[in-house]
Formats: sequence, C-alpha cells, structure tokens
Amino acid sequence: MAATTAKELRHATCMNNTLQATCADVEKIEKLFSEPQVFDFFVNPTIDIQKKGQVIDEIAKSLELQPHTANFLNILVESKRVEIIKDIVRELEMVYKKLANTELAIVTSVVKLESQHLAQITKQVQKLTRAKNVRIKTVIDPSLVAGFTVRYGN
Repeated sequence: MAATTAKELRHATCMNNTLQATCADVEKIEKLFSEPQVFDFFVNPTIDIQKKGQVIDEIAKSLELQPHTANFLNILVESKRVEIIKDIVRELEMVYKKLANTELAIVTSVVKLESQHLAQITKQVQKLTRAKNVRIKTVIDPSLVAGFTVRYGN
C-alpha cells in the first residue's frame, strides 16, 4: 500500500510541478506543529472542529500554503487525525528524497547559520554522499554549547 501511495504522490506532484512547493509547505507545517501550544490546540478534543478549521485557514493564509496543503490539513482536522502530522512529515521527506535523488541534511546549531556556511555544508554533504541534490533543514538548539552538528542518511 505504501508503494501505491508513493507512486500516486509522484504522479500527482510531478504532473503538477508542485513537489518543491509542497515540500516547502511541509517544512512550514513541521515548524508550526513542533510548537506544543499549536499541537495541543489541534489534538484537543474539546475544541470545536469548525474553530480548528478557521485556524487552519488563517495559518494557510499567513504561511502562504498551497491550496492542496491547506485542504490536506483540513482533512486531518475533520477526521481527527492531526496527531499523526509528524509521521506524515517524516514519510513525505523520505518520498521526496527518493523522487528528487536528494539527500536531506539536518544542521543543528546554537544560532542561525549564515547562508555561505550552509552552502559550504551542502557542498560537503554532496561530496560525502554523492547525491545529486542536497536539501538542508536547519534546527536551532540552544542546549548546544557551540558549533553545529550535521546529520544525514539513515
């Protein structure tokens, strides 16, 4: 079943040239739902589904999400499945890596890194992995003493 889903996703996103935009949306969603207050709001069964839908619409506008991404979030809310959003993000990243022959590198640092530093990290990861493309995902972790970490591969 997962292969069918990946095949359908590949067909739908490649045909519409929305793979990059969808992945950008997913990154925004991942950051948003990593906030405990946001996640707790959407999984709270006492909050009305219509209110959650209104919030999704506001989020979609403010984050400039693609219409299909906003619709998907609304489906998750209506079916009371928002709690699986983190799993969905992980799966989409794996599918994206495969479709785009891209290595995902997660760079964790104490402060935001400059674009030239991220470019150097990208080149090194590409050299080490021999991947056609490298996508960098940044994470700020104040608990690090100094420097940064790079995680890629499985």
